[in-house]
Amino acid sequence: MMSKMTVLNGEDIESLLTVPMAIDAVEQAYLEKSRGQASTWPIVCHDFITGEADLDIKSGNLDGLGFYGLKVVSWFGANPDKGLPALYGTSLLFDLKTGAPKALLNAGPITHFRTGAAGAIGAKYLARPDSKVLTMAGSGALAPYLIACTLYLMPQIEQVCLVNPHNAAQKAASVLPAVTEEVKKLLSDSGKALTAKIEASDIETAVKASDIILTATPAREPFLRAEWVRPGTHISCVGADMSGKQEIESKIFRTAKAFADDEAQCLSVGECEIPHKDGSLSAIAAEIGDVIAGTKPGRTGADEITVFDSTGIALQDIASAAALLNAAEKSGRGSRIEL
Repeated sequence: MMSKMTVLNGEDIESLLTVPMAIDAVEQAYLEKSRGQASTWPIVCHDFITGEADLDIKSGNLDGLGFYGLKVVSWFGANPDKGLPALYGTSLLFDLKTGAPKALLNAGPITHFRTGAAGAIGAKYLARPDSKVLTMAGSGALAPYLIACTLYLMPQIEQVCLVNPHNAAQKAASVLPAVTEEVKKLLSDSGKALTAKIEASDIETAVKASDIILTATPAREPFLRAEWVRPGTHISCVGADMSGKQEIESKIFRTAKAFADDEAQCLSVGECEIPHKDGSLSAIAAEIGDVIAGTKPGRTGADEITVFDSTGIALQDIASAAALLNAAEKSGRGSRIEL
């Protein structure tokens, strides 16, 4: 007996996936993990040629949704010279009860949405509710998604400072129009209007004025200094996803309260890795799912500095893929193939 599988390409996903849909999926993934109804499986990493080509596979199961799945991300640095993308991402979704393959998806746009949702969820649960000023440290592909998701969840924000930590304000200013337009589109597709003012800035000026900071860079040397961070600030870090990466100074963790998407993963490959190894971080306060579930406290004072280490877990991708499969079946998008 043949089984049928839905195939969703990038165009399909971009037509179906919205900011609130991604936020709901990621929050559900965190909650199921907290409730013991989900698990992440060991990460597989392989270097084809060190520094030139590699891949990683993240996988896991979500019992409540009835799926298990995986995402394969491969990077071949020479591809642009061949007219090909350097990065490919592919997700597979399977029925948890039967093992039947249910969906094959282009993971690129999913990753953008679910990463933006993760950083925003950290701000929703850990930032001060009266936060007005947001800094986006990093002006690459993830910036519009992080900004849009945070503005969707925290509409009281009045100002967004876009910074490129390594090129002062020049790089941020050059991409500001494009980032602003993408944020407007993402919010409009979600039924919201952009009301906050987005401006380019330098990192020090922006951080000193900010209530919330989002970081999304490949930095291996920290650029965010402890002396710039005001009491009561929240920081969501999404850039550190492999050993040796670090965006914020270790000394921030000496007084900040740290939260993780997955404690073991954050201590081994996340923003918490180096501060934990050098003794600046004594312990992670809680996983974000426990804060969402109300089983562990998040922020407990207006002057606390909070840090959410979002390394990215397979459950985010599985939950997002499940939501997309449901939307595709209702709308008729995608292709159905027999196996």
